Order: sequence, then structure tokens, then C-alpha cells
Amino acid sequence: MFLDSDDWIDRSFLALMNAALDRDPSAVAAYCNCCRVMPDGSETSVRCDPAIQDNAFERFARTCATFIHGVLVLKSAVAKVGGFETSLRTCEDWDLWQRIARCGGRWIHVDEKLSYYRTSDRSLTQDVKRMLADARVVIARGFSSDDRVSEPAPAHRAGASTAYGSVAAAYAYFALWCAGFDCGRRNASDPSPETLSDIPKTETTADFVATVLLDAVMVGARTVPAKLAERWPQYGKGVTHLISAMGHAWSDPAAARRCQYRFERKVLDYDDLSAPRVLTLTFGTRVDLRRIDTIRPIGTVDRLYVYLCDGPRILTLLDIGALGTVDNRFWIALAAHGLVHLQVKDQIGTLIRAKIALYKRTERLQSFMRDGPDTHRGRLRELASRASREARSRAISGISASSSPMRCATRSRDTTRKKFWEGFFEQEDPWNYGSPYEQEKYSRQLELLPDQPVDHALELACAEGHFTRQLAPRVKRLRAADISTKALDRARVRCNGHQNIEFSQLDLSADPLPQDIDLIVCSEVLYYLNDEAELESVAKRLVQALRPGGHLVAAHAFVLKDNISRTGLDWESPYGAETIRRIIQGVPGLALDTSIETELYRIDRFRRLVPGEPAPDIQVKFATIDAPVELEVARSIVWGGAVARRFDVAQSERRTHAPVLMYHRIATEGPDELARYRLSPDAFGQQMLWLRRNGYHTINSDQLAWFVASNHPFEGRPVLITFDDGYQDFAEYAWPILQANDFSAEVFIATDFVGRWAEWDAPFGEPASLLDAARIAGLAAEGVSFGSHLASHPRSEELATWTLAEELTRSRAQLERWLGRSITSLAAPFGSTNQRLGILAAECGYKTVFNTVNRAASLKDNLLDLPRIEVRGDFTLDTFARCLEQYQ
Repeated sequence: MFLDSDDWIDRSFLALMNAALDRDPSAVAAYCNCCRVMPDGSETSVRCDPAIQDNAFERFARTCATFIHGVLVLKSAVAKVGGFETSLRTCEDWDLWQRIARCGGRWIHVDEKLSYYRTSDRSLTQDVKRMLADARVVIARGFSSDDRVSEPAPAHRAGASTAYGSVAAAYAYFALWCAGFDCGRRNASDPSPETLSDIPKTETTADFVATVLLDAVMVGARTVPAKLAERWPQYGKGVTHLISAMGHAWSDPAAARRCQYRFERKVLDYDDLSAPRVLTLTFGTRVDLRRIDTIRPIGTVDRLYVYLCDGPRILTLLDIGALGTVDNRFWIALAAHGLVHLQVKDQIGTLIRAKIALYKRTERLQSFMRDGPDTHRGRLRELASRASREARSRAISGISASSSPMRCATRSRDTTRKKFWEGFFEQEDPWNYGSPYEQEKYSRQLELLPDQPVDHALELACAEGHFTRQLAPRVKRLRAADISTKALDRARVRCNGHQNIEFSQLDLSADPLPQDIDLIVCSEVLYYLNDEAELESVAKRLVQALRPGGHLVAAHAFVLKDNISRTGLDWESPYGAETIRRIIQGVPGLALDTSIETELYRIDRFRRLVPGEPAPDIQVKFATIDAPVELEVARSIVWGGAVARRFDVAQSERRTHAPVLMYHRIATEGPDELARYRLSPDAFGQQMLWLRRNGYHTINSDQLAWFVASNHPFEGRPVLITFDDGYQDFAEYAWPILQANDFSAEVFIATDFVGRWAEWDAPFGEPASLLDAARIAGLAAEGVSFGSHLASHPRSEELATWTLAEELTRSRAQLERWLGRSITSLAAPFGSTNQRLGILAAECGYKTVFNTVNRAASLKDNLLDLPRIEVRGDFTLDTFARCLEQYQ
């Protein structure tokens, strides 16, 4: 091992490192954890890089990942590669480790702090230009073949893989470290734009940049991280200039702001805020709830990093946006509105709770009296007012929502039958009797009329006379009966001109039936009897009403309650077609002679046998449904049967989690690079059918918020289905599939782009079209919920607080203007959420904020940072099912 004269190792270094090498004959080196020791004797946090043992060469190709005296290496390994490269003035240890790692062999991580590096002004790292020149040589060698290594491992012969990052990116990060080091020494640092532009922009760039700069500034300033905040005047201006230069090199100042926020947060994370810290964008301080001072952000500061305290005790940490002055009411308001959870006891707890109660009682009055134009809340009101005025110019005429009752109407036990049906027929044609689906069913009922002439026919539950009008020409006399006088009044008008019809009000369960009837038609009504006992009683009365040789024709749908394993309608009637047929067929003196059966319903013709007449052979005809199935019927159909019924699981299951599914596009075509965010309509249809067959029901964000805020277990199997961006293909493909499976959805809209194109997708190919305002309003009328995706689809952590507040207010105001309803949900574009966004969103009127953390939402989650499960374009049905089943 190599030990400089001013550094040292722990007394156990040799014993522990030797033992690690002795345990693994394949190892060529062992390395330990290290720390820096500053001139005042203070130590930095432990430096540890487990990635070296995973792939030492790829790591050393890019960076010198450990201190020189943090390694114990086989002498033979050093000799094999020729020892140190004497032409290098710096970076010679890095170069050596790189060559040894290129030869293969294991590097063992000893997870102990055994190596200490003394930081002093006499260090060779003072020569930044020399380091940059030497590092360029070492990195270039790492990404190419190296003639100095005679026996490289085959995988490393040609150099490092660009899959882990390019040679330019590796050098750019080293140059960034050197620039940060210079800032720490109060030197001007100005790397070339070309070098800075080679730092790749990814989801983790801000974190990586902040980590590199923190380490560099710490070494340059010769101090530990805990003292960096107080020394901000020494290096802050230089770092801010450096990050700004990086944004210009990227042609993306917003991405640079994200790095600045992240770096300042990292600096303050190490500080105890015993004194206020004013950084470039962030003000760090302590706020004591016993005696709250007014905070007036100055200069470019628009973020507060605050320890909220009870005297010396820290209650919580807040990272929030500030538009102006904040006073004591600001902090109390956060607690009063549930945006900050404080666990306070004893005297201070009583004091704070009293302040919260007083605030709630006087909030409206205080907001008008004290929130001036320079306060945080005053400026929020100004933004909201401006957004409301701008939204008026983009308003469209509202569209009223309409709804249709489900085919299987249900009534409460305390409502009389006649009263219920009178109320039901307040709406004309409640079941869309004129639809092609119903008309096709009528034609099949007419096929089953007996061949011989019918003198006297009785139609029970004739409703508004749609089938009555078609039946009348086929019989001599027709008595059409219904329990509802409103339905009968419409039937008389519809059947005007048919002189052979007599209309009468009749409750088939309770009122006497006419006798000696040749034909009774009793379709789509027997579901509404209370139970099988009442059904059997009515069936016997129907038989008694028929003359011997007369016929009963009944058409009813298959329901899951009868047989969950076959296609059926998920109605809450006590039974369906199979039970109705079985009960009627079991009445003595009545026999089934002919049936027409489709996948959704069956039509049965029964015959009252003449005494001594044998039962006929049953003829069953199978028919396809050629007519389109109307939506209100389709919503209740579960094709192929079910695994569980919604009603049953709602009665029996309670859970603490609810999956929130995140989709983007439902389409077959688009750029290959965006395939992850695109699911085919067929695959989406299979997923929705799986949810329907397994008893799931949809909720919206408001309902989710109620369960979480109330800590109330979710009932049954709820799922919130969300779509980001508002693509036009949602209306074309996704919404019809959702409706057919009786699901709703929530769509998050970037309001500035409504009716245009998804410009954020443009770097990957031709962007897809987005919903326009009229279509959004129309979908809302049909049951789709909408939320904000901010106004211009930005990354929230890249925005100044004023700009972020403007995005929040503008988007919400525009959606509310279009839809005429309150908008309270927000999905952060790119899933970028943090406490600043959450609290600011709540102040702007939002109740729920969604991220992209890949798990189900739980009752313990923060409503301002809720997770969602991304449904990727490459999901198979099995993958989708496994995602959901883990929360059942």
C-alpha cells in the first residue's frame, strides 16, 4: 500500500485488509472507507464507493473512486502493469488503479473507516490546470485500448463501455469538480461551454451535480460540510455563476435552476441553522412557534428552508416557496390546513392549538385586513385573480352533464312498488327502448309467438308501449298492463290507431290477473320481484291465467348472480334468466318448448299443457347479437364471466391501499423512443376487462382524498385510472373502452397546449394531437374527471416560485372556466414533486398531488405527494395482473 507522509491509516487497517484478501484468492485488491481531515482537525463524512467491487474497471475509467492509501493491492498486480506512470504529475494513483482493474480480478470492499486524508494548502490538488490535463489523459486511456497493459481482461480490452456514460461526460464531471474546487478557494472558475455541455441532462443530473460540487467546494474551502452554509459568501457567487454557465451551455436555464436549488438544499442539509443562512435562492432559518418573527425574503431568494421549532426542539423541516413576506399567521395556517403535521404536547402544544383555533375563526377577516400586496398570500391572491381574468378570454360554452339509469333499476325496501316505478318513469324512455339492441330483442320475441291465431293476449310490464305497438297487429285483442300510470299514458299515445289494445294499471305481483289468456308476454320485468319465493308465486299465477294450450313468452338477461362463470350482467337483481327459467319451468302444468339463446339473454316460450298432454321436446336456437349493444347495457356486461363481483367484494373486503394507475397514450403508432408511454387499444381493453372481471370499481381523486383524510379503509377493490397530458386518442380509444367496462377516469391537462400538439414529445418524433377545450367539456359531461398537469408541462423543480405559482393558478383557473366545476387534483409533469410544490399547490386550492412513485396509494400517504403505478407499453396482461394482485 502507498501512504503519503501527511496521511495515516487506522491501527486495524493491515489486519482487516489482509484478512479480506486472504479470504478470496481471486481478489487483487481490497479497499476501505475513507474520510478527509481538515486543517482544524474536523473530519468529513465517510467516503464509500461500493460500486468499485461491482465493476472496478468501469468505475476507474471515469473517476479516481478512492484515496491512494485506501487500497491494499497485490504486489504482483502492480508489477504486472509496470507500476506508476512517471509522466503524470497528478492522477498517477488513478491511472494505476485503472490499469490494474483492466486486468480483471476482484476488488473487495472492506466496509470500515480505515483511511484518513489530510487536506492542506500544500496538496498537489492546488494545481487545477495540471489535474485537468492529466485527467484528460487518464480518462481517454480508460475509454480505449491501453498498450501498457499486456494481459487485459477480454471485457476491458477495448476500453470502458459507453453504456455507463461517455468519455466526454466523464471528463466534464471532473472539470466540474475542479471548477467547484476553485470556487471553494475563492478563485474564478470558467470551464468552457463545450465541456459543460457534455454533462448529460438526466433525471439524476441535479443530484449528481450537487454531490460533485459539494465535495469540490468542501475540499477547496478546506472545511467540513457542516460549515459550508455559514461560508456561503466565500464561494456562493462563484458556484451560482458556474451553475448558470452550465445552464447556458445546455441552452436550458431552467435545468440549471434545478441544480442550484438542489445544491443549496444539500448545503443546508448539513447545517443546524443556529443562525439564519442567506444563499442565492434559499433562506435557511429556524422558526420558533413560541415567538414567531416576520421573514422578508430579499434579493433572489424565493425558497425557505425552515426548522419549525418549539424552543430548542425541532418539530419538523419545511422546504417551501415564498412569494413575499411571511408572518406568524403563515406558519399557523400551514398547521391549520393540515399542510404541516405537528406533534406537540404540554404547554406549547396547548398554545399552538389555541393559535390554530383562533386562526380558523378569524381567517377570512384577517385575509382581507392584513394580507397586503407584498405578503406571500397577497401575491398568491394577485396571481389567482390574474389567472381568472385570463381564463375568461379562452372560455367556451358549458355542456351540461346527463346520465341514464342502468337497465337494472333497484329500489329501496321502504319504497312501495308503485311509487318507485312512477318516479322511475318521470324520465321518458329510461331504457332506450328504441335502440337497435332492444329492437333486435323485440324481433326475436315475435319469432317465438305461437303459430296458431291468438285471440286474447296479455302484455305485462308494457312500459311505454314500444313492444306493444309491434305485438298488436299479431293478435286479435291485447291487454297491455303496467304498474306506472306515467308509462301507460305514453304507451297510449304511441299506440294510437290500434283499436284492439286495452291499457290498464296492474301490479303483476299483487293484483288479480285476467283469466283464459291465449298468450302472456312477460319480459324484462321478473328481475324486480323480491326473491325466488315471490317469483314462484307469480309464476303459478301466470299459469293459472293461461288457458290450457296457451303460451307464456319471457325474455330476460343472464346475470352474474345466477352464474358467475359465464358472460352476464352485473346487476343487483336477486336473479336472472337462468333462475327465472328454472322457477317457471318447475311450475306444474307448464312446459318449456322453445328458446332463443344469445350470449347476453334468452327468450323462452312456455306452454300450459292440456291435461294428459306430454311435455314437448325442447328446441333451443342459438343466435348472435348483431345489433350494437347500447352503452348503458354494455357498462354492466362482464364478458366471459367474473372472478369476483363488485358488490360482493364491496361487502366483504376492506383495505388500506388503492392503486392509482398512470397511462399516457392509448394508440398503436408513435415514435419508438416513446413506446414505453404508449399502450395499444387491444391491450388496454384486456386490462380493463381484467379489472372488471376481478370486481374493481373506479374512484376519482376527490373520493381518494376523502378516504385518506378520514383514515377510512377503502371498500371493495377501488382503482383510480389516470391519464397524463390529455392526448386526443383518449377520446378515440380509451374512453369507449372505459365506458364499456363501467369505469371512469381522471385526465390531467397541460392547459396551454389544449387543442394543439404534445410539444414535449417533439424531440422524439412527430408529436401527437391533444384534446381541445370543447372535447374536454364534452368528456366531462360524460363522466370523465379532469385535473391539472400545470399550464406549460414544466418540471416543477426547475421553476422559480413565482413561475410555479403562476402555473398552478393559471392551469386551475382555465380548467374551472371550461368545465364550470372546481378543480382540485394535480399530476406533476415528469412526476417531479417536492414539499415546495405540494404546499404551494395546496395554497392554490389543490387537494391532491400525484407523483410517479411506483406503488399503490395508502391511507398513510401524504395527499400532496401521492404515488401512482405506471402502466408501461410493454406490459403483458400477466404483468398488469401481478401489479394489481399484490394489493388485493
